[in-house]
Amino acid sequence: MRPPLPTAAVLTAAAAVAAALAGGCSSADSWSQPHPAPTPVGTLGPGFIDPATPPSPEATITPRPGSWAGVHPPKGYRVVLVTAGADRPTKALVSAVQDWANDEHVDLRTVAADAPPDYVPSLSKALGMKPDLIVSAGNDLVDPLAMVTPNHLSQQFLVVGAELAEPTRNVTAVDWSGASFRGEGLGMSSTYNAESFTAARCAAAIDAGVAAVLNDRTGIVVWLDAV
Repeated sequence: MRPPLPTAAVLTAAAAVAAALAGGCSSADSWSQPHPAPTPVGTLGPGFIDPATPPSPEATITPRPGSWAGVHPPKGYRVVLVTAGADRPTKALVSAVQDWANDEHVDLRTVAADAPPDYVPSLSKALGMKPDLIVSAGNDLVDPLAMVTPNHLSQQFLVVGAELAEPTRNVTAVDWSGASFRGEGLGMSSTYNAESFTAARCAAAIDAGVAAVLNDRTGIVVWLDAV
């Protein structure tokens, strides 16, 4: 006996699933296409750094507030946000990155790490996507980053709201007194303050950090106490 023909509802659902899968593949495949090296749109303002004495590796700079405002990523800048934790500071950072990506027309994708066993695999997943920049949000990612980043020097990383104790040249951090978590068993800073992760400071962190990376001021800590 011939099996019954699919109903219209089944056919419609199948078509929707196929379209969704096709759309997902198309989106994922777009990053496999040739992509020019990113160049900044605009220039750093006076007070971001002293041109006469550029920062050395692992140095901390304290830029003049707003000196990064004239720098923007090129349209289509490819960024992967890796996030871990559901605490208020992490949520504030994630929201700031998402808002920044929307405002700047950045191609943002997110990898969420739900538990400690996921931290390094999540970073590996982000690396496999070959973005222009990997941004991390969440103190739980600091030690995994310290393990992963020295082995991938061609990939740029930006840590917002924390920093690595000994960053390599491909790791830039944006920090302030109320954040300043460094991992490696050093414990939480005595000045840590979850209330310091305001929307304004988190927004400044992603703006200033990306401005530094786009201008090849990497491997340093950008300090934002004045924001």
